[in-house]
Amino acid sequence: MPKDYLTPEERLFADRVEDLFSIVESRSIPKFSSFLDERQQAIAKQVAPRGNYLLYAGHPGEGDRLMLGVFPDYCEPDGGLFPIVPITVRYRRQDALSHRDFLGALMGLMIKREAIGDILVGEGLSVLFVTEPVAGVVLGELLKVGSCGVSCEQGLPDELPSAHQYRSIGGTVSSLRLDCVVALLTNLSREKASQLIRSGLVSKNAQPMDSISKEVAEGDKLSIRGYGKFLVGSAGTVTKKGRIHLECKKYI
Repeated sequence: MPKDYLTPEERLFADRVEDLFSIVESRSIPKFSSFLDERQQAIAKQVAPRGNYLLYAGHPGEGDRLMLGVFPDYCEPDGGLFPIVPITVRYRRQDALSHRDFLGALMGLMIKREAIGDILVGEGLSVLFVTEPVAGVVLGELLKVGSCGVSCEQGLPDELPSAHQYRSIGGTVSSLRLDCVVALLTNLSREKASQLIRSGLVSKNAQPMDSISKEVAEGDKLSIRGYGKFLVGSAGTVTKKGRIHLECKKYI
């Protein structure tokens, strides 16, 4: 596939994905990547030469960080084959720990980001998804997160914490053009929203955007550097002045 639109780093990643498929084809064994962010997932889907693969988070919910599994023709893609280890972390309910706290604690153990998948944070209980090679380090050495003592055990709890938490954002827009929606989400003028887009600071569904006139639709994910990540909701009624009610959510 053409790679001219990719950065040099992204081209290297695309080459690694193609190599993964080549190895599976030549050896007829499943192969797996590290955990991928949303941009890497989008590239992997574009360079995948055929359909016998699966992107999987290690849990049934909507995952953010997914592992690519490539399977030979004789083997159906199976989440149970992925080298992903779930680890349940318990602590006092009054200890308000965040995703950032857990990520910092894991990286403090010299675990690379690519070995860390989703971190589902709840009250008194969180679940980490990591690659098999680092699971022993987490189970044996993760004793504190921030200043809070924690205990770790391999496996899933009876009920998973929610994968995402949101804050609702609503308002009206003159159209569903990208610049209009970005202006609503950032509380900026359309002119300043347009500058963000033209500066390459806005992505839609992990694809960098540079056109202010592209339309968005329900279910689109917008990432705006410096402002966060948003999920576009449904367009509602139209006001007497022709403006469209739009409900969105911000990931928190």
